[in-house]
Amino acid sequence: MLKMPSRVELHPLTRSDQDEFCTLVRASSELHRPWMQLPANAEEFQAWMGRFDDGTNRGFLVRVRETGAAAGMININSIIRGRYQGASLGYAAFAPSAGHGYMTEGLTTALHHAFTELRLHRLEANIQPANEASLALVQRLGFSYEGLSPAYLYIDGGWRDHERWAITAPGPWTPDPSLPEV
Repeated sequence: MLKMPSRVELHPLTRSDQDEFCTLVRASSELHRPWMQLPANAEEFQAWMGRFDDGTNRGFLVRVRETGAAAGMININSIIRGRYQGASLGYAAFAPSAGHGYMTEGLTTALHHAFTELRLHRLEANIQPANEASLALVQRLGFSYEGLSPAYLYIDGGWRDHERWAITAPGPWTPDPSLPEV
């Protein structure tokens, strides 16, 4: 994993981020299509925020320390405890800040948070095969390719194939108390 970055920080996504988030999503529509669909208006955003209520999903904004501008978003989704201790990642850059390395730094920070604070053992990123920018990002961060998942997610009106990439916690790792001892 890369060293901890200094240009960005993670901020928990809150309902009060609605206007900024939706404005940035609309400004980034060309960057995000056909890879993902994020909430672009108040109604969609408020409904989407409900996914974070029970703690199995965590949402963050990647903010540039110097300016406070939101450079992107990261979700740690579907956290599973017990013998799995893993989750999946969702992330997107916002167009005004894309191409400056902020998402590399933001995901590095998110990985550190996931492995130390949340004590997860494994994170997966599922990426459409033609999404070259996202594939390059996970490769830079040390994820390993695990295979192709046909018709994995319903995005932009169809079931899309995704490549499955994963990374596990570096040692030494302190497990979550929910990990069985035997």
